[in-house]
Amino acid sequence: METAEYIQMENRYGAKNYNPLDVVLSRGKGVWVWDVDGKRYMDCLSAYSAINQGHCHPKIQATMVEQCQKLTLSSRAFRNDQIALFYKEICEMTNSHKVLPMNSGAEAVETAIKVVRKWGYQTKGIPQGQAEIIVCENNFHGRTVTIVGFSSDESSRKGFGPFTPGFKVVPYGDADALEAAITPNTVAFLVEPIQGEAGVIIPPEGYLKKAKALCQKNNVVLILDEIQTGLGRTGRLLAEEHEGIEADMTLLGKALSGGFYPVSAVLSSHEVMNVLQPGEHGSTFGGNPLACAVARTAIRVIADENMIENADKMGEYFRTGLKQIDTQLIKEIRGRGLLIGVELNPEAGGARKYCQQLEGLGILCKETHDNIIRFAPPLVITREDIDWAMENIDKVFSA
Repeated sequence: METAEYIQMENRYGAKNYNPLDVVLSRGKGVWVWDVDGKRYMDCLSAYSAINQGHCHPKIQATMVEQCQKLTLSSRAFRNDQIALFYKEICEMTNSHKVLPMNSGAEAVETAIKVVRKWGYQTKGIPQGQAEIIVCENNFHGRTVTIVGFSSDESSRKGFGPFTPGFKVVPYGDADALEAAITPNTVAFLVEPIQGEAGVIIPPEGYLKKAKALCQKNNVVLILDEIQTGLGRTGRLLAEEHEGIEADMTLLGKALSGGFYPVSAVLSSHEVMNVLQPGEHGSTFGGNPLACAVARTAIRVIADENMIENADKMGEYFRTGLKQIDTQLIKEIRGRGLLIGVELNPEAGGARKYCQQLEGLGILCKETHDNIIRFAPPLVITREDIDWAMENIDKVFSA
């Protein structure tokens, strides 16, 4: 079939909950993807950072094929020979005590909410039904009813209420506002170390360190949602390392499988995680042998192939190139590692048309919040790749 036929069929049968660019992809390798007509594109979105290791990484692929031939699903009613190894390797890599495996990032966030609420009642002694979790304005933690209920994005909330109570919203990056919001009933502060969907918003230096100190002082669990920022994306294994802190609970997903399979994880301490007892939380697919085997290889190649260091160096190189573009259309360029946001001035007329022009030149990226373009290529990108991309990005904005 041709591109137009695929698009027509998708529009006819699919729910219209996305507004994708009109490119129909059929193949990928490394930083490159190809559409059904054979045209090649550089992927500068990485499936919202799920493909840090590059498309169809051969080692992850080999693991998936091998494990598919052995055992794919056992349910947690029985043990399997991959889950314990995954537990050990992910905990050692992230300096965590315990891990609870799930499937999607949203499931990891929902799991975290359940765990810290129970910890608040059982360990902190908060009266039943009064636990509070503090979140930030412009957050993005997923799409479930509970999560969109504490979103400040009206398009995410409108028409989906009533919502789950028990959340307070404070400005992002404001440690004083966080301190003022904490009460004896506060169980957790849930925050992204960098707000990706909001447009790659980086908090003021020292913010996470202050948040960690406030949480320690008030016996509050600091939950860092590293689903998008973790596993090398910002030039560190975890974005928390930029401020030299350790979260009390860390949420991972997306690149945890290198794009091969939905895998997420909640990582925390003995004290917090041990509040769960058998039967209180679970997932049919969470922790299945295929997921665990794939995740083990996915995190191993990040370290073995120096992807974190490459993200740090290539991110700096990419941002430097963007800042050299001679244009009045760009207001600000910001980012860490290979998570880069390009905010446009109002007179630019919105970001989508520039994404469409870049698509025409062989670069795939996506707008967020109307006037921001996010560049987040796989962590295997090279200087030569970036040089090629910069030539085309410069054509669009210089014109």
